[in-house]
Amino acid sequence: MKNSRFTNGQLYLPDDYHPFLDLRETEEAIKFIKSLFQDKFSAELNLHRVSAPIFVTKSSGINDYLSGTERPVQFDISCINEQAEVVQSLAKWKRQALKDYGFISGEGLYTDMNAIRPDETALENLHSVYVDQWDWERIIAENERKLSVLKYIVKKIYTVLKKVERQVCRKYPQLPRELLPENITFIHSEELEELYPDLSPRERENRIGEEKGAVFIIGIGADLKNGMPHDARATDYDDWITETENGYHGLNGDILIWYPLMNSAIELSSMGIRVDKNALLKQLTLKNEDYKKEFPFHKGILNNELPLSIGGGIGQSRLCMLYLRKCHIGEVQASIWPMDMIEACRQKNIMLL
Repeated sequence: MKNSRFTNGQLYLPDDYHPFLDLRETEEAIKFIKSLFQDKFSAELNLHRVSAPIFVTKSSGINDYLSGTERPVQFDISCINEQAEVVQSLAKWKRQALKDYGFISGEGLYTDMNAIRPDETALENLHSVYVDQWDWERIIAENERKLSVLKYIVKKIYTVLKKVERQVCRKYPQLPRELLPENITFIHSEELEELYPDLSPRERENRIGEEKGAVFIIGIGADLKNGMPHDARATDYDDWITETENGYHGLNGDILIWYPLMNSAIELSSMGIRVDKNALLKQLTLKNEDYKKEFPFHKGILNNELPLSIGGGIGQSRLCMLYLRKCHIGEVQASIWPMDMIEACRQKNIMLL
């Protein structure tokens, strides 16, 4: 295939792409992967499946505003005189649910999260208006709010990723050999900036991803030495401000996998230890969002009424795309795409659902 680097916002169309599974086989494989992954994942992390909302009230303050600039889809519920928002993720809802379901330390939940993100800046191989992921959350003790626990959970998740890939390759022998390396590498975003100061964050991800195969970038949200964060994070779920080691910051991060088919690193999961009272106050102040202290969810953290937790999201379609060696996320999920993209993909044997 053409050796061209994929970049966000740019559609990648290899010259000699041929899917290893046809449409019907692909749909069967998606079902197999999703069922297998959630069973192994929930067993590994001691998580229980729960039902989750598709929308929440705006006044609750419980929706996830991601980097703080994306608009949620809104609509009025006339019979209760409330404005509702389609969820963008369930980062805050899950923490309240842990309390409501009565989970204890070492237990947690997972759920199917389906979101609409109309402000997606570019529709291409990895980005869609429609988002489907497993959202999960697990209660931790106060003495577990540390980097070693974050790494421990990441390793458990990576173990599941490896096991599922092995079984998918056995079931569908027409797929190429397994891609995932034996172990995942950990690196702080500050370290990555020190290694490659002249590269953009996306270029740094590609450089370290190609070198290591699988990497967890620690600390995403706090400003680096250049005055900008590696990537933006909301103030009220992940803890990206706590100092950890060697002057580095952050108890959160992203799992990235190197994907040779696209000559690019692919983010499969964003996760982290959630804010406690001190971290929330610091992050709200840094981003001039002190007004959020009055929201019910934020009061629950500030009054120590919500459990301490670790959690995140794992992209379902991206995972299927990786395991099935697909070139476009539209090959494993039904969404809306520009007509010229549909036609361009069809000419390259990329069949969008």
